[in-house]
Amino acid sequence: MKPGIHPAYRPVVFRDKAAGFAFLTRSTTTSDTTVDWEDGNSYPVIDVEISSASHPFYTGTARVLDTAGRVERFERRYGRRGTGR
Repeated sequence: MKPGIHPAYRPVVFRDKAAGFAFLTRSTTTSDTTVDWEDGNSYPVIDVEISSASHPFYTGTARVLDTAGRVERFERRYGRRGTGR
């Protein structure tokens, strides 16, 4: 890698406002706001709308969609596709 052309890779806190969840990781993102972390150091913080702590897929609150009903409704409306492609 060429020196001096890549952004700094440093510890950053990502905070999920919806779930009240935060985690420390390394990133190249920047932020003007900082937060005092559990280890006593201050790190830049990036607020995110959704994370694994609040996403329905990871929390188990995801709803199953009726895809078969959608296909049948589409076929009723527009007809079936011919077998000879």
